[in-house]
This record gives sequence, C-alpha cells and structure tokens, in this order.
Amino acid sequence: MTYKETLDWMFAQLPAYQQKGKVAYNGKMDNIRAFSTFLNHPETKFKSIHVAGTNGKGSSSHMLASILQEAGYKVGLYTSPHLKDFRERIKINGKTIRKKKVVGFIEKNKAFLEEYQLSFFEMTVGMALDFFASEKVDIAVVEVGLGGRLDSTNILNPEVALITNIGMDHLDMLGDTLGKIAKEKAGIIKEGIPVVVSEYQEEIAEVFHNVAVSKNAKVIFAEKVIHKTFKTSLLGNYQSKNVKGVLAVLTELKDYKIKKKHIKSGLKHVVKNTGLLGRWQILNKKPFVVCDTAHNKEGLTYVTEQLAQQDFNELHMVLGFVKEKDLDSILPLFPKNAHYYFCKPNIMRGLDVEILVNKAKMHALKGESYNSVDKAFKAALKTAGKKDLIFIGGSTFTVAEVV
Repeated sequence: MTYKETLDWMFAQLPAYQQKGKVAYNGKMDNIRAFSTFLNHPETKFKSIHVAGTNGKGSSSHMLASILQEAGYKVGLYTSPHLKDFRERIKINGKTIRKKKVVGFIEKNKAFLEEYQLSFFEMTVGMALDFFASEKVDIAVVEVGLGGRLDSTNILNPEVALITNIGMDHLDMLGDTLGKIAKEKAGIIKEGIPVVVSEYQEEIAEVFHNVAVSKNAKVIFAEKVIHKTFKTSLLGNYQSKNVKGVLAVLTELKDYKIKKKHIKSGLKHVVKNTGLLGRWQILNKKPFVVCDTAHNKEGLTYVTEQLAQQDFNELHMVLGFVKEKDLDSILPLFPKNAHYYFCKPNIMRGLDVEILVNKAKMHALKGESYNSVDKAFKAALKTAGKKDLIFIGGSTFTVAEVV
C-alpha cells in the first residue's frame, strides 16, 4: 500500500472520533490491551509521562517534550488530533514518524487489526507505543485522546501523570458536570504514581484528591506550589497555567537531569523543537492573522480575553464548529462588534453553516455564511485593512484548513 492508501484504510475501518463523533467512542479498553499483548507490550519498554485534561494538554505535552529534548534526551511525543498530516501525532525529538514506518506497521499487523476491528485511534496508539519502544526513547510524553479512564493510552504506567484544565467538553461521553468529567480524567491516576494538576479548580479539586488517596498517589496542585515561572514561546496569556503544571511535573520526574537552562531554552523553543501548530499561531502581520484551536467554553474564554488585549482597528472572525458544541454557552463569549465569516469545517461532524448563522443571530453576532473555510478566510482577507485583526477558530478542523 502507498502512504495515502494506508491512511484511507485506517480511517475506513471504524469511524474515527474526529470525523464521526460519539459513534466512534466505544468506551472499552479490551482492544488496546489485546493489541498491546500482540505487540509484546511496547508500553513497558520505555518511561513515560501521561497527560490528560480538557484544555492545555497538547501545549503542556509539547512543552515537556521540548524541555526534555533540551536536556539531551531522546523524547517520544504522542498527541492528537493532527492538523495537516497524520504523522504529526507521532514524533521523536520533533521529527515525525516516517511514512514507510506507518505503512510497514499497518501491513505487518493488518490481519490482527481486521480480526479485532480496532478503531483508528486504537491502532494509532499501538503504532506510537511500538515505534517509541523500537526506537528506544529515553522517555515519551503521551497525550490522552479523550477522557482518561477508558482512553487507549491508559495502558501506560507512567513516571508522572499530568492533568490540565477541566472544562465542559464531550459531555455526551464524559458526563454533564465538571465533577463527572474530572472523575473520567482522574482515571489516569495510577497506584503510587504522582499526579500533577495544573490548575486548582475549587469545585473539582476534591475529586482528584480522593482518587489519588485511593491509589496511594501523591497529588500536586501546581498553582499552589509553583510560584516562580518562566516565559514560553507559545503565545497567549493562558499558557502561564500550563507552564506551572509542566514545572511541577519536572520536580516529580526522578532520574532525569534537567537544569534551569534546559527549562528556559525548552520553553523558549517549543515550536522549533516539536513543530506544534495552532496555539495562538500568528499567520500574518498586516493584517494581523491569528488562529487558535480552542473549541470549548473554557478554552475560548482564554482566547477571547487574549483578543480583547490586542491592538487593532477592526476585528474579523472566521468561525466554524462541529455539531455537538453547546453554542448557547460558547457564542456569548464572542465580541458583538466584530465582522463574522461563518463556515463549516470539511468533515462529517462539521456544523451546517446556516444553523451556525441562525444561532449567532440569536446572540447578536452578525456576518455572512460561506460554504468553505477557505472562502470565508479569503473574504476576510479581502475585507480587512492592514491594521485589522483576523481570527480563525471555533474548531481544530477549522484551523487545520487554514494553517
């Protein structure tokens, strides 16, 4: 198979969550455990840091990888979803897995994958863990895909676990309260393994404390213990809370020599070291064009606060969402004095643009509808003056079509 044929086959096996939504979430770990056994338990052959959360887990994972790289270690990094190329999900020291490796892994294990009907995410996790083991990484930073307790990555037995901000997202699968969602995220806490919680959220702190106690695990609330922080090249004021979580993880990571200079340099060169995309990413200066993958109430709150601090003449917002988003809680966050360019991301889960336009009108957001992200963005570019600001967001998939 070619690389493209391999990816087409992977996406076609069972519905991928990022394409189809809830129907792809089976809430079981039987398949990944069976696959791990078949692959001779690759997750036991390297050390790891396991990262969960609603907002900030991707940024935090990349920060950790960058710092460890600066300290001279061979670092695996598994994240999701990807923006442009599937291989963004699986990296070692910032270099994506080779296309040959992707094709070879699927061809070698295809009979098993078909027999057990593994999902796209399950086979991808297996591929990442097998790759990190075969390449003998010193440590891997592994980001949870969805939730934590039943996520395929939860076969790991990490050195440290990190849980970032908890927000109201994926309510149909993880629960309809912060407490229920936090309990699912807390499912990555393992017996005797320290867990860092980046952000102290009073209403759910007890959830993490109680699970940690039941697992005889030390729990560290980073905001309570980290008072001195460092600057990061990742733009956006919201990154400061992620940095505190990262620093707390490093204090709990034993047997790794990480100096202050490694931390400073790692945080300064996150994008360069890891290739992270889509976090307050500046695409142009005149007009100022920025995109961000924030897609839930908590994440978009941080982004809209950041927008309010920018200096510009007029604000242009290119927005597209997926179907399951609670627009009544999200749309009130956006400024009413902006020009809106509504669109639909080019995936099955993409929210119909006319539904978005009608909902937006109910919240006094006025604009035009476009039948693609590209057309919406081009219209914004044509309209905007050199001193204006264009923001692209609402969904990871909206951003992916622009970057």
